[in-house]
Amino acid sequence: MTTRPAPSVRVQAEDFDSGREQALLTRGRRDIGALVSFVGLCRDEDGALDALELEHYPGMAEAEIARVADQALERWPLQGLTVIHRFGRIRPGEQIVLVLTASRRRADAFAAAEFLMDYLKTRAPFWKRERRADGAAGDWVSAKSEDDAAAERWR
Repeated sequence: MTTRPAPSVRVQAEDFDSGREQALLTRGRRDIGALVSFVGLCRDEDGALDALELEHYPGMAEAEIARVADQALERWPLQGLTVIHRFGRIRPGEQIVLVLTASRRRADAFAAAEFLMDYLKTRAPFWKRERRADGAAGDWVSAKSEDDAAAERWR
């Protein structure tokens, strides 16, 4: 009987090194046949965005992401899973989120990564506010209908 790995979940203001995180997840492992890495970046919205400000409730955000990461580990035979989500002021071109899924087979790693990203885009407890390049007050960002539709397939 194999035991399920514990997910690594972090919510932090600091940037992350995706290569370092991949190395940590796979170091000394010979049972991993696929590693899927997704890095979400802040885009500039055609030059209109100065930054995104991401807020969260410390403790609650980590616990909720860990709960969904555990669901991914129940649904797919993963050898490892890492989720890092940043908060604070993030400028265009900077990294916001990292999802790493490791499995024996690529289909499981891809599916688990998509599941986690669909959750993070639609239901994760973060609040995002745009800071406009022209100095105008920015809007709060909500999930797009296509993001909601993508997340529905996992229910």
